[in-house]
Amino acid sequence: MKIPKQLNAIRRRIMRSLTKNIGKSNSIIKQGKEVTIKRILISRPNHRLGNLLLLSPIVQEVIDTFPNAKIDLFVKGTISPIIFKNYENIDRIIQLPKKPFSNLLKYIKGWFTLRWNKYDLVINTSHSSSSGKLSTQLANGDYKFFNEWNDELHLQYPDYPHAAKNAIYNLRRFLTHLGFQENADKMPDLNIKLDKNEIETGKIKLSEIIKNDKKTICLFTNATGDKCYSRDWWISFHEKLQSEFPDYNIVELLPVENISRLDFKIPSFYSTDIREMGSFIANTDLFIAADNGVMHLSSASGTPTIGLFMVTDENAYKPYNDKSFSINTNHVNELQIRDLIKAALN
Repeated sequence: MKIPKQLNAIRRRIMRSLTKNIGKSNSIIKQGKEVTIKRILISRPNHRLGNLLLLSPIVQEVIDTFPNAKIDLFVKGTISPIIFKNYENIDRIIQLPKKPFSNLLKYIKGWFTLRWNKYDLVINTSHSSSSGKLSTQLANGDYKFFNEWNDELHLQYPDYPHAAKNAIYNLRRFLTHLGFQENADKMPDLNIKLDKNEIETGKIKLSEIIKNDKKTICLFTNATGDKCYSRDWWISFHEKLQSEFPDYNIVELLPVENISRLDFKIPSFYSTDIREMGSFIANTDLFIAADNGVMHLSSASGTPTIGLFMVTDENAYKPYNDKSFSINTNHVNELQIRDLIKAALN
């Protein structure tokens, strides 16, 4: 095992130790003082594409609730400015380095930045994140939302366990304690906010590949670890898909590694640009992938998305927008999968 991995494991243990007693949201209202929210910090110190895309619903929720407020994000890695490029309310993105021990000074500076800025409201978006809790505790803010798990809300809302929705349900409840009216609106979808030029570029990229007017199903055959389906599984799945839906184009979006579990035998598109990938997906009619960040990118691009699950918790990570859903391939047979795909395409 490499030393950096050992150090990272130590870092995680230290963070869990530091945060085990953190988690009580400060909802004390100062008597006789109206709560005014103008500066907000939203914390999700994680670098993974999927987790950062899952942040977009609560960012929208905060903007809808406080349309004149300025928002800072506390994240990890370098892709957040790309994801939130068209979010006008975002003022600053504080980015921790993806590899803390390779950029120790920058990592420490990022944490100290939490004390230098003053916030009216600090929001932790993941109830299971030690670094999220710690950043909320350390931040210089009047009101702090730690996002504790709420059994009452869990019983009330079937989709409460979802990683993107959970924090919103909790935040809505928290804000009522601060004197704000309870929000019962529809939950915001994931949204990367593609602009017209980006969508038009994606349309051109797709037309260069398919060269016809038929509707298109897009596959993404890659995933990490045990979430990844085998080459044989994808080849068999594609054959059945081609047989059942002969009037559709079937294309493959390739991962950054530029590999294909379909052996590059169908039309494919490759890009390392997140927004270009999203624009391409936005012009397809259905996206099918295992649980991974690109699955969430499809949801954030507005395309009906089917997420394939076999090891991870679909209740926490399933795609959601109009006509999007998950399929647990351990419990659903081929006939049911065919019918679900038909329903998504109609």
